[in-house]
Amino acid sequence: MDKANHLDHGEIVGIVPQLLLSLPFLFAAGLYIFCTVYSNRCCKKWPFYRTACWGFGVFCTLAVVGGPLANRSHMDFRAHMIGHLLLGMLAPLLMVLAAPMMLFLRTLPVALARDLSRVLKSRPVRIVSDPIVAALLNVGGLWILYTYGLYVGMQHNLFLHIFIHFHVFLAGYMFTLAMISVDPVPHRPGFVYRAIVLVLASGGHAILAKYIYVQPPSGVPVLQAEMGGMIMYYGGDIIDIIMIIILCFQWFKASRPRGLLADNRGIAED
Repeated sequence: MDKANHLDHGEIVGIVPQLLLSLPFLFAAGLYIFCTVYSNRCCKKWPFYRTACWGFGVFCTLAVVGGPLANRSHMDFRAHMIGHLLLGMLAPLLMVLAAPMMLFLRTLPVALARDLSRVLKSRPVRIVSDPIVAALLNVGGLWILYTYGLYVGMQHNLFLHIFIHFHVFLAGYMFTLAMISVDPVPHRPGFVYRAIVLVLASGGHAILAKYIYVQPPSGVPVLQAEMGGMIMYYGGDIIDIIMIIILCFQWFKASRPRGLLADNRGIAED
């Protein structure tokens, strides 16, 4: 085997892989803070809770790609599964709620903002952000990871290790964005369509957790696989329920008659 590609656990969890995985998220954190400060000075004040969501989301990603949890996840499948929930589900949820595109469009010069809008309206972005495509990339990618030997491969191959971590995050982010985005999304699918896909994707995630429980990935001890499957099942359900609640709230808010809302405000003023 090529020693450049097949490394031991010590080299996989070394400082270089952790830096390679951490730098994009640190850059994202710095860029968001810069845009927030700029917006507060030159435009309308940016909501603090959105900045907090972005900060906690970046913190979740950094906890997974570097530090004690990252080191532990190579030896303990339970720690790996906690990392999966943080990197692929909780961090994307928090960062989507932070509405980064809305912030960037607010702070960019008009010409650049128009260019970014054109990119968001492009056909490739529309395809990837479609709920079904996003669900296949997200949940389907996890099925491939845990049933086709990639989990073992990522423990020894540096490039596969880095690729899978970025894929888990980006696929989770696109899936969350397709379901409950608060950013401006051109050609957003209807609520019924998104709700159906969300329920089906949640079911596929839960079935995979049960599969892992009874059929551990190669090289994973049975007890660790059972506990990891339970973490994936119950932890995933909690985050999925939160997403369903947010989607239902957005649905209710969008379908509420504007006239009724105006009447309620008038009654409150009287």
